[in-house]
Order: sequence, then structure tokens, then C-alpha cells
Amino acid sequence: MAEIGKNSVGHVRNSTGGEPAPKKGNFSNGVGIVQTQMVRLVEPEQPLELECGKRLAPIDVAYETYGQLNETGDNAVLICHALSGDAHVAGCHSPDDRKPGWWDNMVGPGKGIDTNKYFVICSNFLGGCTGTTGPSSINPATQKPYGLDFPIITIGDMVKVQKMLLDELGIKKLLAVIGGSIGGMQVLQWAIQYPDFVKAAIPAATTTHLGAQSIAFDAVGRNAILADANFASGQYKGKEAPDKGLAIARMIGHITYLSEQGMRRKFGRQLRDADKYSYDFNSEFAVETYLEHQGQTFVERFDANSYLYITKAADYFDLKKEYGSLRKAFENVKSRFFVVSFASDWLFTPEQSRAIVDALAANRKDVSYCDIDSSYGHDAFLLETDALGTFLRCFLKATSEPGGQQQPCSRYARSIRTLSRVEQAHRARVDYELIESLVEPDSTVLDVGCGDGRLLANLVRDKNIKGKGIELDQELVLDCICRRLPVIQQDVEQGLSYYADKSFDYVILSQTVQTLKEPQKVFEELLRVGRKVIVSFPNFAHWRCRTQLLLHGKAPITSQLPFGWHDSPNVHFLSLKDFDELCRQLGVKIEKKIPLSKRRLRPVSLVPNLFAEQVVYVTSRNT
Repeated sequence: MAEIGKNSVGHVRNSTGGEPAPKKGNFSNGVGIVQTQMVRLVEPEQPLELECGKRLAPIDVAYETYGQLNETGDNAVLICHALSGDAHVAGCHSPDDRKPGWWDNMVGPGKGIDTNKYFVICSNFLGGCTGTTGPSSINPATQKPYGLDFPIITIGDMVKVQKMLLDELGIKKLLAVIGGSIGGMQVLQWAIQYPDFVKAAIPAATTTHLGAQSIAFDAVGRNAILADANFASGQYKGKEAPDKGLAIARMIGHITYLSEQGMRRKFGRQLRDADKYSYDFNSEFAVETYLEHQGQTFVERFDANSYLYITKAADYFDLKKEYGSLRKAFENVKSRFFVVSFASDWLFTPEQSRAIVDALAANRKDVSYCDIDSSYGHDAFLLETDALGTFLRCFLKATSEPGGQQQPCSRYARSIRTLSRVEQAHRARVDYELIESLVEPDSTVLDVGCGDGRLLANLVRDKNIKGKGIELDQELVLDCICRRLPVIQQDVEQGLSYYADKSFDYVILSQTVQTLKEPQKVFEELLRVGRKVIVSFPNFAHWRCRTQLLLHGKAPITSQLPFGWHDSPNVHFLSLKDFDELCRQLGVKIEKKIPLSKRRLRPVSLVPNLFAEQVVYVTSRNT
């Protein structure tokens, strides 16, 4: 077994206080000089059984590590790379190295994946071309590169070899597995295949299976390689390589990694080196020469055969087919999940990430989700350093330090920036102490429009409830994650179909019903998933509102309604009597009705529809 913390496992001196990174290289607060290490995991006499039915040996793996494994061995983080990645995730290989690792902006001291806190491992996966056994490796049977004699591999095979590496390194458990794109597929496979080994899973910009369009793009790329006259049935070692075919495959793939709005903003119809058309077939648009550059730089570092095998492995990945349904696929996972998508990603869409989230939620798993607003398309998981890095930092910290009450992320502290109208609304929410008093200990709670998670966090601390949240605002989702709360970023008007009937003892809809376009539809859905539904809202029939309308003839502004008519999130204006009538129409039982004034928690007993500024209802469906 390799010894943790030594150069044999890629020990990074700079990340643990050793020599500083030379100014000559591109180190920018990185981990410094790193080494790629090699280890043989499978010997010729004991070949690995692959999912395709064939056996493979020997198997060597290239990997790098960063940081130090702590004494308890519970701070290990595995990063899974995507199609064109490798083991070199961060740092530089020499002082003259001008290009750091592929995720250097995310991995390092004080970064999203902090190497001062976590022991980070990344290996080149099976089938790769930067050290790990793949089609460019020597076939012991022929003493030539495997080429197309290399057996077909799967995502499951890649993960199996990664597990063998961790066993070799003496890693007994993982704090987290993180990966984007094909790396995210590996994350899902890890959580399913080794449920007791992985504490947290973070799949980003990924899917449980490729759709027809994605398979089609892969097929075109492979055909470009296979049609290259230099492909030579995969035996091009020592000859002219199929660079044109591989470059075209990369150009096709790279288009899918970008977004239409990103390409429009970056290139538009700009000509590269002229202001007039050349009227020939040479590349002249800026986007053309950009893609050509991407193709050329790719062939200088990647192998065409590996491209064939890796894209085929992605095509074969299909959890629904393998397990019968996504819900069954995630039935036995034990990891905390944080699923991330990006709004402009049309290769692995937010809808595909939501399918993962819905299946996990249906199984009552600990899952959080955020769809990060970005124009970078699929590449956003590599480029959205600030947003994704902040989420990763908070989620990893909350996972590794579950004890104690986490606080909202200081980056978004309310005291250091102007309050948005959403936050103003949350400032005006009904006193949480009253809602807390209505919830029984040890119950299950869904907080819809949970804001920064303060109510749920208090209920967890004081009532030992099992809570989940739904919130639309991205920054408030981050605050919930900092508090270690499972939260799904979603518009509740899309429904809660992933939750079965009566999944929760309580569903809370606090100061939100008046902001919904279809409040009746949402209310009925909440009554379906909850045994009791607690609803609170500001009373638009309060005497101050009536007086302002009567005397000034303008939309009222009060402490509970601090918005002008033009910037208010409120789209409905209801009173206590209005909600009473809705409950009668729906056959809903009002178990408690607590009208409140501004300054006291005691119920308003005298003409509440006139003197109550806000109200709390406890409702249930009549049986």
C-alpha cells in the first residue's frame, strides 16, 4: 500500500507550508509544484473483469493528490474528471509550466475545494490517455498499442478502478466525490455502487443518461475520427495520427459546451482579420478560427482512440435502464447530495439534473439543488469559479462539520449589501417563534419559500424535526446549504410530484401565498403532501391599508407591506375573510387561526379582519 503524505502519492509541498510557488509559473494562489504519480493496480495474473464481459490486465493508474489526510482519515475528497480532463487537476508540474491543472481555479488553499482542509485525489480514469491504461497502452499479447483491440469500458469500470486506487492509498471513506459532465456520471455511479463509502456526492452539469441528441453529437465526432485516412484501424502509433478527424470531433464537441448567448456575445458575426468577406472557403469568422484553434490544441494532448472509447462509455451510461427506474437506482444511496446545473447548459440541461433531484427526493434522501444562472453553457462548471466555488465551500464545510449551528455565508451577509425586495419580504415575515410553537417535536417539515433557512434551522435545533426546504432565490439557497439544510431551488408552482401523499407532518407556507400566480393550486398541492399546512400572510384589509386607500387614494405601504405598487412581489391582495372563504370552498379544515398585530404575539380578538396586520393558519384536509 502506498504511504499517504509522501511523494509516492503526489504529496504537494506548497499546500502544507513548504516551498512557495515560483513567480515564474502561473500559480496564482495555487497548490504549487505537483507530481503525477503512477501505480499498478491490476497485475497480469489477476485481470479485472469488465462490464462488457472481457478481462483486462495489467492496469496502471496515473493520479495526483493535494493536501494531507487527517488523523481520522475523514477529509478525503475525490474529483472525477470529464472527457478531456486528466489527473492534473491543480498546480503546475514545473516552475516553467505556464498552464496549471484543469480545475486550478477551484482546487487549492482557500478555494472552493480547500486543500488546507481536505485531502484531494484525482486520477486519470480507465481508458484515458495521460498515464492510466487505455487504448494507447501496450497490449501485452501483441507488444503493440491496443488500438481498437482495447475492450469497451463503462462508467462503472472507471469507478471500480478508482475504488481500487483508494484502497491502495489506504482511504477508508470519502468525505465527498465531486465531478462535472462525465465526471458527474462517475459521481452518481460512486454513490450507487459504494453507498457506505461516500458521505457526500456533488454531481454538476450531468445526467443519468444521454439523450438522442447527445448520442448523435458523439456519433458524429467518432465518425470524423474513423473516417480520417490516417486512422489505420486504430494502429497509428509511430505514424501520422488522425489529427484532422480528432480536431473535427473536438470542434463539434466544443460547440455543445458553449451556449448560444455566450457565443453571440463573444463572437457574434465578427470577422477575424478583415472587415470584408473574402468570398472563399477559408476560415474568416472569429468563431471559425476559435474552433480551429480548439481542435488543434486538443490533438496536441489527446488520443483519438481514447476519444472513441470515452464517448462510447458515456453513451452506454443509463441508470434508468440498468435499475428499471431512477427511483430504484437511488433507492439505497446514503450520501448527502448537492446537485448543480447551469441555466444555459443545453448539453446536460437543468431538466436532466432535476430528474436526479426528483428521484432522490422521492426516496426521501438528503438532497440539495441549485440551478446557477450562467451564460457559459456546459462549460460553466469549469468557469463559474465564484458562484460554484462558494456553494462547494459551504456544502463541504457543512458536511465535514455537522455539529453546531451553521450560519449563512458571509459572502452574502445581509449586513454588507443592499436588501433585495425578496429579502425585504423575508424581513417582514411573521415571528418564527409562533410558527415554531405550532410544530410538534420529532416531526417532518417541508418549508416552502424557506428563505435563508432560519426557521428550519431553529426547528431542527429546538424540536429535533427532519426538515427540507424549497426556495427560488439562489443566494438564499446558498444560506440554507451553509446551515446544512437540504434545500431544492424550485418554483413551487411547478408542483411537488416527487413527494408522495402525506410525506410530511407539516408543510409551511410563510408570507408566500400572496406572491403566487396560482395560490389555490399550490395550496391544494401542499395539502396533498402534508398532513397539516401552516399558512401565514399579511392582511391587506388592515385598517392602515384601508386608511391610506381612503385618504390618499394610493396603494398602501406599511411595515408588513413595504413595497410600492410597481416593485411588489405580491400579486394577490387577500384578507382573513378571503382565506376563510377559500378554505370553505375547498373543504379545508381550519384547525387554528391566529390573527396578529405588529407588536405582540397575542392573537387579535377584536374585529381581526380590521385590526390584525398578519395571520397564521393551521389547516388540514377534511377526511
